[in-house]
Order: sequence, then C-alpha cells, then structure tokens
Amino acid sequence: MEMQDGVLRIDSFLAVTIGILVLFVGKRVNDGVRWLRELSIPEPVTGGLLFSLLFALLYAASGSVVEFELRARDVLLVYFFTTIGINARAADLLAGGRPFVILLVLTIGFMLAQNLTGISVAALFDLPSQVGVVGGTVSLIGGHGTTIAWAPTIAEEYGIANAMEIGIASATFGLILASLMGGPIARFLITRHGLTPPRPTSDEEVQEIGLSEQQQTAGIDHLNFLGSVLAIHVAIIVGYALNGVIAELGLRLPLFVTCLFAGILLTNLVPNRLYGALGIRWPTRTPAIALIADIALGTFLAMSLMSMQLWTLIDLAAPIFTMLAAQFALAVVVTVFVLFPLLGRNYDAAVVAAGFGGVTLGSTPTAMANMAAVTQRYGASHRAFIIVPLVSAFFIDIANALIIPFFLQSFG
Repeated sequence: MEMQDGVLRIDSFLAVTIGILVLFVGKRVNDGVRWLRELSIPEPVTGGLLFSLLFALLYAASGSVVEFELRARDVLLVYFFTTIGINARAADLLAGGRPFVILLVLTIGFMLAQNLTGISVAALFDLPSQVGVVGGTVSLIGGHGTTIAWAPTIAEEYGIANAMEIGIASATFGLILASLMGGPIARFLITRHGLTPPRPTSDEEVQEIGLSEQQQTAGIDHLNFLGSVLAIHVAIIVGYALNGVIAELGLRLPLFVTCLFAGILLTNLVPNRLYGALGIRWPTRTPAIALIADIALGTFLAMSLMSMQLWTLIDLAAPIFTMLAAQFALAVVVTVFVLFPLLGRNYDAAVVAAGFGGVTLGSTPTAMANMAAVTQRYGASHRAFIIVPLVSAFFIDIANALIIPFFLQSFG
C-alpha cells in the first residue's frame, strides 16, 4: 500500500482481505435492514456499495482516490464461471419440456430487444452504442457478475472509461425493479384470470428452493474440497487451450467464457470412469463445488463494487434512469402480453411470469424469491421451479457470451 499524488494504491493481497471484510459488513447490514433481505439484495452488493460510497465521500472531501490491485479478483471470476459449467447437466433439459423451450427462446429474443432498447436510449443522449449495451444485457439480464466481467474489456477496447460504474448502477437499480415487479404481475394475472394451482401429483406440495436438506447438512472434508478444486483447475486448463484456439480463428472471448464452456464439455462428454481412476467423483452439484462458487462470487463482487468510482456517474444520471425506465416498460409488456399467453395462460404461467421479471431485470435469486412469494400465497408450481432456474442460471450466461460481443462490434 502506497500513497502517491493523491492516489492510495492497495496491493492485491490487501485488496482480497478488504473484500472479505466488505462481504461481512454487507451481511451485517442486510441482517439489520429488513427491506434489503426482502428485495434479495446480495450481501456483497450491500457492502460493496457502502464502501464505494465512503470512498466517494473521501474523494469529495479531500480529492484523494483509493485504487485497488484486482488481479486476484479476476481469478475468482474464472473460478465462478467454471463452476457454472461444471454444474451443467444435459439431462436436465429433458425435464422442462415445451414450456422450457418457449421460455428459453423468448428470453433470448428479449435479450436482443433489451440491447436494442439500451442502444436507442444511448443514441437519444448522443452516447456511444456500447453504453446502451452496458445498460442492456450486460447489467440487467447479466447482473453484477456479468457487468464486472465485461466492464474492463468495454472500458479498454471501446473507450467507455466508466463502464463499470454505469453497469453496476444499472444492475443495482434493475435488481430493485425486478423485485418490485414480479409479485404484482403474478397477482394481477392470477386474479384477473381466476387461476388456481394444479393438483399435486405427490404428497409433497412444498416447493424446495436451492440445496436439498441433505446437501445443506452434508459435511465437506479436505478431499471433497480438493477434488472440486482439482476439477476446476482441469477445466480452467482446458479453457485456456480453448481460448487460444478461438483466438487463432479471429474471435476474442474473455477467459471466463471459454472456461465456462470447458466445464460443460468435461461434465457432459468425458466418461465418469476416467475420474474414478483417481478415486474421485466429478463434483457436479456437490456441496463442495457450491461452497467454492459462493466464496468466489461473493468475494469477487465485494472487491469489484468497493473499487467503483461513483463520482464518474454524475453526468450520466439522466441517461441511466431513462434507460432503466424503458427497460422496465419493455419487461412488463413482454411478460404480460407475450410470455403469459405463450405459456398457456394458466397458474404455472403466472408463476413463471413472476420469475421472468427477476430474470430480465435482476438475477436468478431474485427470480426465485419472486416465485417463492407467489407460491407461498397461492400454491406450489413445480414446473416453474424447474424451467426458470434452467434458463436463468445457465443458458443466459451462454447466450450473453455470444450476444454481448456481437452488439459491441456490430453497433460500434
């Protein structure tokens, strides 16, 4: 750590340490503020924004700037997206059926419309089209993680110096809008059409969300943990090689994208007996891989958010809020007048509509929270809890990895 010309530079080791501290501060604040929990605001988002605000106040008061060395953060990003690939099972696609296909196709179509909307609003304010992409699928459907992953590339290659700040502001307010729109839309559709839940096909009417009880209580020993780390490292090595091959073909993709694909390939194409030769099991959807993903994502988000320079957003307040208003209107119209009819105008469709708001403007946890609130009041919807996570937790990342560079290059 050193101070030079009004800039306090913090090295990588201390940056990670502060990032972990920020995560715990965010948890403490969320525990004490009920509406933050109800809106499903992630703990690193709360802590990171709080610290970035403190650094902004320091800048306003003294002119001093705090800068972090973020190489360790970039490693955590690769770890997280690799776990997404490792958790992707092709067999899960069969469980969703026709509604899953409809939701997937519609979501991809919405992603194209979301970027076009962002670019159109950016043009109204004479801003580069890349700003519209940041205010589109990068920050809204992509969320904080995708924003932080792409912002450095957009800043470096397209000259949008405050891409990180624009994206984080859009992702944060989008998260709030997503939390506010899902429940009311579902309630409107259920009441207007007199919808009721389908009859349960088993004794279990309660919809479980997240890890099963067995996973939550299972112990993780050092071999479980190291086996998962080994699998992640193998996937990252394959991802590095794949990234090099793609670069030779003239297509540039961030390393986390190719590591995501590498995880998918290893999970679905390599026979399990090859892993068994080492006496380990490939860690798809195990408590250990979930733990590593949580550590990587939480610390990654905390470090990225705490390093934002919020004062660079002052001149862009009007474009950002105009863009968010347009994106919110688009999401409501598509949900009510396109998604709900296509899915059959039934109770499951109404619950999916609640989740779709979380998907398009917020995050997978927001989508699940929206649907949980609806089903707790009106009744279970097992189909909704199958197809929405499949689309939002996996396929969006793959589609976005292709859509984002297309729009950045095509409208530049």
